[in-house]
Amino acid sequence: MRLWVKILMVAAMTIAILVPLTMVRGVIDERQARRAEAVSNIAASYGGRQVVSGPVLVVPYTESVREQAADAAGIMRTTERRRTRHWTFFPETLVVDGEMMPDTRKRGLHEVRVYEWQGTVQARFDARIPDDAAEGAGRSIGEPWLAFGIADVRGLRELPRMQVDGRVLALAQGIGHEDGPGVHARLRAPAAGARMAFASRVDLQLRGTESFAMMPLARDNDLRLRSSWPHPRFEGLSPVHDLDGAGFSAQWKVASLSTEAQRRYRKQASLAREVQPYQPWSPDPDTAGLTLVDPVNAYLQAERATKYGLLFVLLTFVAFFMFELMRQQPIHPIQYGLVGLAIAIFFLLLVSLGEHIPFGLAYLSAAAACIGLIGFYLAAVLGGALRGAAFAGMLATLYAALYGLLVSEDNALVLGAGLLFVVLAAIMVVTRRVDWYQTSMRPHVR
Repeated sequence: MRLWVKILMVAAMTIAILVPLTMVRGVIDERQARRAEAVSNIAASYGGRQVVSGPVLVVPYTESVREQAADAAGIMRTTERRRTRHWTFFPETLVVDGEMMPDTRKRGLHEVRVYEWQGTVQARFDARIPDDAAEGAGRSIGEPWLAFGIADVRGLRELPRMQVDGRVLALAQGIGHEDGPGVHARLRAPAAGARMAFASRVDLQLRGTESFAMMPLARDNDLRLRSSWPHPRFEGLSPVHDLDGAGFSAQWKVASLSTEAQRRYRKQASLAREVQPYQPWSPDPDTAGLTLVDPVNAYLQAERATKYGLLFVLLTFVAFFMFELMRQQPIHPIQYGLVGLAIAIFFLLLVSLGEHIPFGLAYLSAAAACIGLIGFYLAAVLGGALRGAAFAGMLATLYAALYGLLVSEDNALVLGAGLLFVVLAAIMVVTRRVDWYQTSMRPHVR
């Protein structure tokens, strides 16, 4: 068989191995989907991703509006109708301080991270009610309310306690007429031109699943969060934080001029009154939040590992080809395929073992099983235990390098590039004296 035919065969076998590798990726996707179902099931009873927003002062008013419209006969007539609108006032200052107490819940094989947040939200308002009603508008101001948004009210352990200037207010579900998620408290109706200056405080215990965020809606915001969970992933606005093995503490000091939180709130509130329930606290880039992450997620690590599966197969096949070239010992395509399948099965073993034991141990067990099997098989294929052990040692080096890529996500690119450079350099050194013209013209192996 001529050299170019052998090269085509090796390329075809490499592409063929993509099929089992793709099937393994499908298994990983399926297991991730099942974990997502487990998270949803736990969130349904415990509380989902939490975002707290507010408090915000909302003052409703009704006024008369005169409009001109054509009647059925086409004659323009002036009509008068009453319309209701709202003024929205944000706090001057907002101080949020709380602690997250992490825990885990299990659904089948899956562990889901949950937490209970115990916090206080203190806000100071200084709002002036407009008195610019047009003559004859007949404006009347209704009872305002303090709206405090909670993304998933199922996470409330007990009714929050809201105070205004030290006076405890009765809370109701929703945030007023729009009946969005959260709580609200009614205040006395003010007069036009009146000044509403007061301090509010909300104390609450809130449960949630995996993620938590706060919206910086005040002119000046001081948001603080601490927890014993050692692996947070901060999202949205960047905090000043201390992180060690005992947990973390984070602080966001945010001015309204540096975010679009207020503008987003007003926009979403305006749209919500027209087309959907009022939910202005959806997570966005202007929130201060975090996710309690698992630093060694077996599914994510296995998914990352499979991205290198084709490279593993290609490097192994190249090593086989170089052995054929240098030793003039034939290796059958079926033997190529069996070794490629053994490499593909490594990733399936990694996923299945990672569901039951720590990822590091699962990786070591799967790698040892596959390396041992391939080494034993190649000892017979290559005609000697020493040759089989040499190839097993090469595979062990590759698996060790892959593990280094997985645990060093920030350095994966430079490590991967270095590995490819070393492999290419080794091939060039070994084949530097090969006469490829002569080799390609004569029969190579049979």
